[in-house]
Amino acid sequence: MATTAAGAERAELFWQRMAIGLAAFIVLGFLQFALRGFVDPVAAPFWVHLHGGLMLAWLGLLVVQPTLVSRQNMALHRRLGWTGATLAIIITGLGMFTGIASLVLGRFPPFFSPPYFLALTFIESLVFGLMVWAAVRRRHTTAWHRRLMIGATIIILEPALGRILPMPLMIGWSDIPIGLFQLGVVGIIALYDRRTLGAVHPATKAIAVIVIAVRLTIYLVALTPPVIALAERLTGG
Repeated sequence: MATTAAGAERAELFWQRMAIGLAAFIVLGFLQFALRGFVDPVAAPFWVHLHGGLMLAWLGLLVVQPTLVSRQNMALHRRLGWTGATLAIIITGLGMFTGIASLVLGRFPPFFSPPYFLALTFIESLVFGLMVWAAVRRRHTTAWHRRLMIGATIIILEPALGRILPMPLMIGWSDIPIGLFQLGVVGIIALYDRRTLGAVHPATKAIAVIVIAVRLTIYLVALTPPVIALAERLTGG
C-alpha cells in the first residue's frame, strides 16, 4: 500500500509540474513581449483584456486542479472542473471573435497573412475547446482526462511561442518550429509514460497526432479560396 501511495503521489507531482511549467511559459512569453515594448496594453481593446484575463484563470485552474487531487479534495476538484469547462467554452468563442476583430481593426501581426491568421485563430481555438470537451467526457478515466487537459493547453502554446520566436524571420515556415516545440512537450509526457507505464499511453499518442494535424490544417486551410475571400472581406482588401 505504501508503494502504491508513493507512486500516486509522484504521479500527481508530475502533472502538477507540467501544469506549472506550461502556465509559467505562457505567462512569461506574453510578459516579456510587453516589457520589450512590442505591445501597448493601455491601447488594447477591452476584449483583448477579457481574453487575457480568462486565459489567466484557465492557467490558474490548470495548476490548482492537480494540487487538489494530491490533497484528495476531489469534491472541490469536480466543482472547479465544471468552472474550467465553462471557461473553455467562453475562451473558444472569444478566441474566434478575437481573430475576426483583429482582422477588421488591422491589429493582427504583420508577419501573418490575413488568411493564415484567420485559420490560425479559428482552428487553434476550436481544437482547444474540443480537447477540453473530450477531457470532460473522459473525466472518469483519469489517465485520458489529465493528458487531454494538458494537451489542450499545449495547443495554445502557439501565441506565447509567437511572442518569443523571431517570427518575422520565419514567414511561411513558422509552423515547423512551433510544431516541434509542442511535440517536444508531448515528448516529456511520452517519456513519463514509458517510465511509469512501460509504454506510451494512447492519449499521449493522440495528442501528438493532434498537434501535427493542427499545424498542417492551419497551413492548408489558409490556402483555400473561401478563407482567402473571407479574410479579404474582413480586412477590406
